[in-house]
Formats: sequence, structure tokens, C-alpha cells
Amino acid sequence: MRSMIMPTDTGKLAQLRLMQLTSPALPVGGFTYSQGIEWAVEAGWLKDVDGLVDWLSGLIDDGLGGLELPLLVRLYGACQADDPAGVARWGKQLFASRESRELRQEERNRARALISLLRDLDMDRAEAWSDELSHCQAAPFALAAVEWQISPEDCLLGYAWSWLENQVAAAIKLVPLGQTDGQRVQLHLAERLPGVCARAMTIDDDAIGASAPALAIASAGHEIQYTRLFRS
Repeated sequence: MRSMIMPTDTGKLAQLRLMQLTSPALPVGGFTYSQGIEWAVEAGWLKDVDGLVDWLSGLIDDGLGGLELPLLVRLYGACQADDPAGVARWGKQLFASRESRELRQEERNRARALISLLRDLDMDRAEAWSDELSHCQAAPFALAAVEWQISPEDCLLGYAWSWLENQVAAAIKLVPLGQTDGQRVQLHLAERLPGVCARAMTIDDDAIGASAPALAIASAGHEIQYTRLFRS
């Protein structure tokens, strides 16, 4: 089947692979995590669309733009350079930056699920680098993007979109919001993602980091929340 793909189709195929990698149907369990939203709703922090937009805007600018995406750039580069030690180093930095037990477990669990999937899809480095990729979900995501010839810019944009879509989907269930309100939030916040991704490409190593105390508090509170729909 691969031999039937013409060189001129490579860009289009990469776009389709990106859609596959970011699809909610990808069997890695992304829909089971709210990243603190469940506790924030329980505590009365998030009550409506405006509250959700404010919450997610802060996380886009700080956590996503200052930490995850810049590290994804470096993970992509390490995969491209066939540097498993670099993958492990940057993955450990992202893992160490997670403030709560739940957020660290999410990184490990989602990384493990994606590694297993890529291995089953006959991606050799997913097997050979399983330990190096295991620290955060962004590491196997970056490997898949390199293997499938997805550009670094599209890799970042797809990762950011997938995060936003999962967060809004959780909020629809928890706040709760109507489906149309959820789409309005995605439509509005998606406008921020290209700029955040572009800035992430230019951040120096020493400037990587985030400060999201509300997320840390919400995630820690969720660990002992009496009733829960989500794993984090």
C-alpha cells in the first residue's frame, strides 16, 4: 500500500496522519482526564462559559505556551536527530514540572497508552525507545509526528488543539455546558493557538516553565474529591 503513495501526496498524507493522531477516537484515554476542571466546578470556580474561557485562556498562555509546547519542540528535534537520550531528558523535565500526583500519573498513563499503540502500528522506535518515551505523553506524540512526516509547526498546533478539545469536552459534561456553547468556546480559543505555537518555537531553554497555581490546587483537590467522573 505504501508503494502506491506518490511523493506529491506526502503533505496531504501527513495532514491525515495528524488528524488521526489528534482524533478523540485515538485509543489513549484522553477523554478520561479533566486536568482539575472537575474539582474547579465542584468548588464553584467554574460556573459558566465566561469562567471556562478565563480558565482555559490562562492555561493556554502559561502552561501550554510556556511549558508543554516548547518542550514538544525539543522532543520533536530529539526524535528527528535519533537521540533517545535527548527524548528522555526533555520528557523528564515535563514530568517533573507537573505539580500533583494525578497530573504526573496522567503523563505516564497516556504516554504508556500511546507507546503501546504506536508499537502495535509497527513503529520500531516506539518499541526500542519505550523507556525514554515513557515520561510524558508529548514524547510519543513527537515521535509519531516525526515518523509520519508531520511538520513541527503542525505537530504543535495539533497537540494544542487536542488539548483544547479534551478540556472543552470535559467542561461540557461538568459545568455543564450545551454543545453549542462548547463549540463557541473552541471557536474563540482556537484563534489563540497559532500565535501560542509560534511563540513556543522561539522560547530559549532557560525560559521554559509555567506557573499555574490554580491548576495545581484543583488537581490536588481532585485527588481526594468524594465523587468523580474523571481520572484527574
